[in-house]
Amino acid sequence: MDYCSRSLTQLSISTIVIVILLSSFSFTCTEAYDALDPNGNITIKWDIISWTPDGYVAVVTMYNFQQYRHISPPGWTLGWTWAKKEVIWSMMGSQTTEQGDCSKYKSAQPHCCKKTPTVVDLLPGTPYNQQIANCCKGGVINSWAQDPNNYASSFQVSVGAAGTTNKTVKPPKNFTLLAPGPGYTCGPAIVGKPTKFITPDGRRVTQAMMTWNVTCTYSQFLAQKTPTCCVSLSSFYNETIVPCPTCTCGCQNNATHPGSCVNAHSPYLASVVNGPGKNSLTPLVQCTKHMCPIRVHWHVKLNYKEYWRVKVTITNFNYRMNYSQWNLVVQHPNFDNLTQIFSFNYKPLTPYSSINDTAMLWGVKFYNDFLNQAGPLGNVQSELLFRKEKSTFTFEKGWAFPRRIYFNGDNCVMPPPDAYPYLPNASSR
Repeated sequence: MDYCSRSLTQLSISTIVIVILLSSFSFTCTEAYDALDPNGNITIKWDIISWTPDGYVAVVTMYNFQQYRHISPPGWTLGWTWAKKEVIWSMMGSQTTEQGDCSKYKSAQPHCCKKTPTVVDLLPGTPYNQQIANCCKGGVINSWAQDPNNYASSFQVSVGAAGTTNKTVKPPKNFTLLAPGPGYTCGPAIVGKPTKFITPDGRRVTQAMMTWNVTCTYSQFLAQKTPTCCVSLSSFYNETIVPCPTCTCGCQNNATHPGSCVNAHSPYLASVVNGPGKNSLTPLVQCTKHMCPIRVHWHVKLNYKEYWRVKVTITNFNYRMNYSQWNLVVQHPNFDNLTQIFSFNYKPLTPYSSINDTAMLWGVKFYNDFLNQAGPLGNVQSELLFRKEKSTFTFEKGWAFPRRIYFNGDNCVMPPPDAYPYLPNASSR
């Protein structure tokens, strides 16, 4: 082999290696991108509203700009690292989980002296003199599309040893957000346009001294290593019920890992569910082939001359979780002709501009917006009526089944396409 051929071969091998590395890198980086909510994020605004003799008073607000992903109980936990030797003198609407070493302060004791404080929301029922607006919800923040009146959470913090001018004060670094578990990655604090506040009577506008913005984005891969939900399918025109794929969210392994799942008919069920770890975020699931905390079943129920009907059932197999304010996002090409929906709320999502093929569904308040833990009452269901579009409608090749389903913002695992219930070659009228 001559020099040129050898060089070209080495160059080709190098190129392949670089392409593979770049592919891996891009996969990791785009893991947080959600095609159905491309602009969704949690934005933290840090507004300095006044100066103090040794620092400032700030109002910190978290805005949930995600359309369908909310922060569920036990709520958010916010952390950061101080840029200098700041301390927290006092807080309203929240508290730090630890005070830290404040021994060098002899007279007044700061609320927190830790270099890396951890802040949690206060619970509902907190005395009014410890509250501010949008606080004290136990860390729960609803999604922007589902509840636009409760998509923010705020607290006030008085910071000392921080500098007393725009030039001497420094923003915190290394923000972390647990909501309530891992999953969010936060960027650096960026100086933004000062926030303006309108007085309750609407006649005066005040302005923050400084405003820092922090953006946090969600990655399902960071939140949990295994999926959290799966989809099963059935139809009136085929007796086959397509279950969730086996071991979708893990495998039943009570032999080597006792307690990995619970048998629904076990006489010791109550003691296991209420035993040690009952407040853990780790799911305690009912023993099934799929081992998922949540299963969504899509059943093509009826076929009319001009309409067709679907029944959707969400079943909770998690003994440790009651899902309040749950929601479902479904992608199907016939949602542009949705005629009626029973017992669920509906909101169209248009992530692809004018294409209306994505729907957000959630429960009716005080009726089925609360999904009970595993058991006889651990399910909610509804029916959807679609009008047929003659140019596109068909029962062939799995068209009647959803393209994608999210539960509480996490992508659910679909069965393989070749397992979908097929339309018989000849069927009676």
